[in-house]
Amino acid sequence: MTETPVMPLHMQRIGFDPADELARVREHEGVRQVVTPFGMSAHLVTRYEDVREVLSDPARFSNANAGFPPSIRPQFSEDEIGKRRAGQMLAFDPPEHTRLRRLLTPEFTVRRMRRLQPRIVEIVESHLDGLERAGRPADLISTFALPVPSFVICELLGVPYSDRAEFQQRTRRQLDVSLPIEERMALHLESREYMRGQVARAQASPGEDMLGMLVREHGDELSTDELVGIAGLLLVAGHETTSNMLGLGTLALLRHPEQMAMVRDDPARVEPAVEELLRWLSIVHSGVPRTTTTSVNLAGHAIPAGELVVCALPTANRDPALVMDPERLDITRGAPGHLAFGHGVHHCLGAPLARMEMKIAFPALLRRFPGLALAVPFEQIGFRSYHVVYGLHSLPITW
Repeated sequence: MTETPVMPLHMQRIGFDPADELARVREHEGVRQVVTPFGMSAHLVTRYEDVREVLSDPARFSNANAGFPPSIRPQFSEDEIGKRRAGQMLAFDPPEHTRLRRLLTPEFTVRRMRRLQPRIVEIVESHLDGLERAGRPADLISTFALPVPSFVICELLGVPYSDRAEFQQRTRRQLDVSLPIEERMALHLESREYMRGQVARAQASPGEDMLGMLVREHGDELSTDELVGIAGLLLVAGHETTSNMLGLGTLALLRHPEQMAMVRDDPARVEPAVEELLRWLSIVHSGVPRTTTTSVNLAGHAIPAGELVVCALPTANRDPALVMDPERLDITRGAPGHLAFGHGVHHCLGAPLARMEMKIAFPALLRRFPGLALAVPFEQIGFRSYHVVYGLHSLPITW
């Protein structure tokens, strides 16, 4: 029987909250040496200002070694590693990262997202109609929180929505750190092969979707492997993160009924509520580990060159240096400056899309079902503890 690995410290949570030990590290140490899920030693950075420093300086804290832990690199040739990393913006530093991001940035501007708004409203309302027709009780994750962002990113990219069950299941397992790394790497290869087929279709007949645009407008600048990597990253990030924010965010609002009522009834509260939920929940535990390119000093700790650095985003976002009373959910404050989308050159490219989806979905759900409530006791809700993106297995609701 396979033994479940020890939960890495930066992923340890109790419900909505980071583990108490993380707060102690932030308060008393700032940086602590830990072991990653891959068995490697790393320096865990917990304070807001230190995390910002790491994320804002790719020259000293490099992404270039991301994706292939030393324990598995010998299994692959350099050519295979190059193909698997191609197009993965999170695995590159400037200027290579800059080249890839520049091609995509126009598609994720706030202006572009506003043009998508009517279609996102249609998708949200359609799924609320389906939820209402199916009746109560229902699982909000499988009926709303997961399908809405999946539908949006499929339509945006040009990936068939009919394939959603396949790629959702594969992604869920790929991001589960309790599975052996060999299995997760095999799933990564399956994902690339699936996306290779989508790229081939777009190359044969480019449509008006994003994949078609990349082929049509940048086909001479991007290799097929890069197109596969870019599209695969967007597909995974586009549905996995937003779906978990919708599920976990709804649960958080259900546990704070006065704030839930504000989101439902006052349109001016929605935008700051989304920002505060992003800060308070911080569903991405750490992002990509960085490697120091030179000796650095963080929180009084000397870190030599060539060392791994992991950022604890939930703890940084609950640092009193960011907001007062950081453990309390307060949707009226808006939480400017939070790190839920990262910071610096690797700040989440899809942040405008995620924000748009949440600003539409949360109030629409609460207005459609003003009596929304949990269908089971809170203690029975299952949190996805071992996943790279924190969330819920299911969310039974009634109304």
